[in-house]
Amino acid sequence: MPKIAVCMAAFNGTPWLAEQLNSVFAQTGVLVSIFVSVDQSTDGTEEWFDQRAKDDSRIILLPHGKRFGGAARNFLRIIHEVDFSDFDYVCFADQDDIWMPGKLARAHEVISTLGVDAYSSNVIAFWPDGRKKLIWKSQTQTRWDFLFEAAGPGCTYVIRRELACAIQKLVRERWLDVQNVGLHDWFLYAFARANGYRWVIDSSNGMLYRQHASNQVGVNSGPAAFLHRMRKVLNGWGLRQSALIAELVGLRDNPFVRHWSGGDRLGLLWLAMHARQCRRRTRDKLVFALSCLALSMTRRPGQ
Repeated sequence: MPKIAVCMAAFNGTPWLAEQLNSVFAQTGVLVSIFVSVDQSTDGTEEWFDQRAKDDSRIILLPHGKRFGGAARNFLRIIHEVDFSDFDYVCFADQDDIWMPGKLARAHEVISTLGVDAYSSNVIAFWPDGRKKLIWKSQTQTRWDFLFEAAGPGCTYVIRRELACAIQKLVRERWLDVQNVGLHDWFLYAFARANGYRWVIDSSNGMLYRQHASNQVGVNSGPAAFLHRMRKVLNGWGLRQSALIAELVGLRDNPFVRHWSGGDRLGLLWLAMHARQCRRRTRDKLVFALSCLALSMTRRPGQ
């Protein structure tokens, strides 16, 4: 059976940890080890893991006491520190989801059958009031989507050891720079695509993606979520992240990137005209184009 390193970032997660860990250990057809990094918590998360790890050698705890301030830095810490050489795959787990028993076996089957390097999938979001919604991420990949969006929630990612080690090498070499990456799943997808690794986004779904008030990044559903993301677009955060990630993954001097990475008005207008290449979903392509146009209006001519 394939051996899989599960990277779990945790923070104030005691209400959900038992259910999530049990669902990871219930995976069929694979052997899992869980590497846990806990962002300094106030609800006893560290102590909870200390006790659980005493009873289960499959849980490996990274030293407690560090403050990361967000999931991206916490996951990147795991990538930086863990030795993946003894595993076939590396995957990522949030602290509060529920995995279906065949989640990892499905990923292994698809990767092996298609001969690809990385896997992600659709998910089913669920809320405390019982609502559920399919989150569709398996639209056809475009030429440059990886510079502007992730391949779906990082908790669906399963990547071959070789790709994980290549990412780890970059993270270790550029450790200070990658601290500025706001979304680790976006960065991982971009590295893979930019460097010729093959990535499949599966139309299947193998997990329940919990939505609650403490989500750092949740489903883009409803007016509040839309407005939150639009604020990030209009203040330039998204474009700055795209430029940073492009530079980190080796595309700083690519002609496509050089057209817009300076953030000037003409570059933004040019990018709006190429929106079809920048996102996967049709609606998102339109929103992306409009966002670039709106952002260009805040720039002075020649700026």
